[in-house]
Amino acid sequence: MPRKTMVEAIRDAMDVMMGRDDNVVVFGEDVGFFGGVFRATQGLQAKYGKSRCFDAPINESGIVGAAVGMAAYGLRPCVEIQFADYMYPAYDQIVSEAARLRYRSNGQFTCPLVVRMPTGGGISGGQTHSQSPEALFTHVAGLKTVVPSNPSDAKGLLIAAIEDPDPVIFLEPKRLYNGPFDGHHDRPITPWSKHELGEVPDGHYVVPLGKAIVRRQGAALTVLAYGTMVYVGTAAVAETGVDAEIIDLRTLLPLDLETIEASVRKTGRCVIIHEATRTSGFGAELSALVQETCFYHLETPIRRVTGWDTPYPHAQEWDYFPGPARVGRALLETMEQ
Repeated sequence: MPRKTMVEAIRDAMDVMMGRDDNVVVFGEDVGFFGGVFRATQGLQAKYGKSRCFDAPINESGIVGAAVGMAAYGLRPCVEIQFADYMYPAYDQIVSEAARLRYRSNGQFTCPLVVRMPTGGGISGGQTHSQSPEALFTHVAGLKTVVPSNPSDAKGLLIAAIEDPDPVIFLEPKRLYNGPFDGHHDRPITPWSKHELGEVPDGHYVVPLGKAIVRRQGAALTVLAYGTMVYVGTAAVAETGVDAEIIDLRTLLPLDLETIEASVRKTGRCVIIHEATRTSGFGAELSALVQETCFYHLETPIRRVTGWDTPYPHAQEWDYFPGPARVGRALLETMEQ
């Protein structure tokens, strides 16, 4: 089975779907001739032509607004926002139009739209290239929100997203594009070509939306993570020796609460980690759900390890980033209670 980077897997997913369905179109800033800032769409314009893969003006509200109209007309647009930080001008179109179209038309229209966005930090991008805005989407009824952690999942999840009849926000942790990142910024990463999760099947396959996966079996504690934090959590578990079960959520909405419940009821302890700011982050929703559904099984309070409630800094990036040392302390403190 071939091994690919996450960028190559994402490109492969779009290639597969464009080949299967003439209604799939790809566009955004520099995604045509240039192939996108991270080269995720490289070669698609040459293969499918300028009417299927094309550049858009630097206007995020225009990109998403046009895509909503295309989706209502019957196309399946898969658009790229160059960085998740740039999506704010398009937020009204996402929330007020894309997410509401099925509801406001009483099912007469749907919005099969995918909005791809590189997300998260760890690339020295500072406050305008490092944000993790997933909670802004999970709060909105009518949207699905996906965060893959590896190339194999990324391809299958993106195909599922493009085939979905409703809008999907597809957040790509850019720090994982070339290899899994465990939070140790002073160490070289292992490329996907040497990692088992870099194996990506050829052709069409689907990873269902709304289904988490247990990345590590454990009995002492449950770690809930997604994206880059799956690997940070794995590193922290290895360094502390805590027998933790690590769940990769993969899809934040719809959420696989069944898998979460089964794990927490088994372990009695839960640590939630994400890179986004703490207040009103998605970890708060996870904590509330675990408390509501697993209260009588919890042995200790639920802990969250997150980014700080500040803009993402440039000079102090690794003080902000919830690395394995901070996660490890939370694991040990949870076990000691």
